[in-house]
Amino acid sequence: MAPEQQSHRFDSPARKSSITQRWLILILIVLIGLMSFEIISRKLRQSTSRIPLRTDLTQSERRTIELFHESSPSVVHIRTAEFALEADQFSMNLQKTPQGSGSGFIWDRNGHIVTNFHVIQKADEATVTLADNTIWKAKLVGFAPSKDLAVLKINAPRERLKPIQVGYSADLQVGQTVLAIGNPFGLDQSLTTGIISGLGREIISVTGRSIRNVIQTDASINPGNSGGPLLDSSGHLIGVNTAIYSSSHVYAGIGYAVPVDLISRFVPQLIRYGVIQIPSLNFTGVDDFVIRKLKSNRLLPQDVKGVMVQDLIPGGAADQAGIKPIGVDQAGDVVLGDLIMQLDKMPITNANDLLDALETHKVGDEVNLIVLRNNQKKKLKAELQEWKNEP
Repeated sequence: MAPEQQSHRFDSPARKSSITQRWLILILIVLIGLMSFEIISRKLRQSTSRIPLRTDLTQSERRTIELFHESSPSVVHIRTAEFALEADQFSMNLQKTPQGSGSGFIWDRNGHIVTNFHVIQKADEATVTLADNTIWKAKLVGFAPSKDLAVLKINAPRERLKPIQVGYSADLQVGQTVLAIGNPFGLDQSLTTGIISGLGREIISVTGRSIRNVIQTDASINPGNSGGPLLDSSGHLIGVNTAIYSSSHVYAGIGYAVPVDLISRFVPQLIRYGVIQIPSLNFTGVDDFVIRKLKSNRLLPQDVKGVMVQDLIPGGAADQAGIKPIGVDQAGDVVLGDLIMQLDKMPITNANDLLDALETHKVGDEVNLIVLRNNQKKKLKAELQEWKNEP
């Protein structure tokens, strides 16, 4: 019995060691399987984050998807807030309350963001959320209420900023495909598509001045889309979404966008000067209602239209061109000033027309004027100047 008992004492630890090894091998296999599963899952998640290579997509759909992925990093979400004093029995506290949100797009790698003026009009503070979901505090660089334009600036690293591709709007055609990217109702990175429904439209800015040559589109534009880009089928910026035509302020089939040719002309000025630098004739005109009253009193012909000169700024462009302001003759009777009826080839019917005509020029340009003086048309030339503040 002794030898058998001794043999049993030495064999039992060996069998236990063998079982332990099997368990270790099994655990190792399970761990390797879990690691392999995680690696495969990660690769699948990465692959599904890219554009899916579906075989049932049309060529048009594929192109739209590509355009969205190429252009959406240039579109930003703008949130605004305003400050208000709230008083209690102990103190006066400055409270920050959310005001609204809108869209915008990256203009350059210096951090300039273009949006609508009405998006930031009443804001005391604005933040910009990039496509990578990083949030940046913005400062106001310049604004042009009459064009519903504003430029903000953020101090984001250049590598995070993808400027939008700027196109042209002079050769647009009704029926062209367009895409609008923005944040309607606060929904980030939303895409709508449509066509150009009309050209040469006119809308009224917050200042009451007309914005002309506006693009009309049936691409859905809702609150929050304001300030976002309108793109053509090549992904180039052709306009800035600015308004919807609806009494309920909800999309009803008609949206408007400020044309990019106007944006390209004015944004560099807003970045450099903070305001639009419009060349001037340097005179003050009478209000349009005075012209109507003069016609009703038969002091002006009923069929003439234009801007009447009230006062001249000494040494100004109008003064040097020989334009006559309202004056008094030797008998003490009022002599009407010149009525500017045309600037180059643009007819002038009111003050807005004259400002629109001047905006197409720069300081130093020579323009041809047609004025009405003593009921006779007269041709004059004037060299445009910077606006002079002195009376």
